[in-house]
Amino acid sequence: MSDDDVERTTGGSAAASRVRASVDAWEALFRAQVTLVRRFARDDVWGGRSMQEYDVLHTLSRAPGHALRLRELARSSLLTQPSLSRLVDRLESEGLVRREPVAGDRRGTAVHLTDAGLALQREIGRRHARSIDALVGGALDTEELATLERLCTRLRLAQDELPDPGGVTADGSPGV
Repeated sequence: MSDDDVERTTGGSAAASRVRASVDAWEALFRAQVTLVRRFARDDVWGGRSMQEYDVLHTLSRAPGHALRLRELARSSLLTQPSLSRLVDRLESEGLVRREPVAGDRRGTAVHLTDAGLALQREIGRRHARSIDALVGGALDTEELATLERLCTRLRLAQDELPDPGGVTADGSPGV
């Protein structure tokens, strides 16, 4: 977003300054994330697995009872529900996860991490943790890492409380 775009969008210098700061912070966060994900994707820690497969195994390993409903799993994933369903199908065929009915919910199905899936997640996770430490911990000191974690958590948790921006059209005007 250019400075002219910010000025047209906000109309005032204090508001423009706030928008510019928000945009700059977002751009920095987004570009750092993209750069790191590309580096992690090239890393030789995945053991023939995709990062998406590992993400599903990791998410389930942190869930209560190592299980989540598919829609809960989808919320923490960047995959669409159909893509996630196909990925879960593949993991299930390999014995890494299993689907089971949810007690008391005839239509509900939960995805459970198997012992084999947990073992694989831990194996890959140890290697990935070393990569994270090298690429993130290598760039930031302990205090900066704590600040980054605190700020990212605050930003993530605030989203449930913040109203949607109301939609913006391609020309920057409010949506109807």
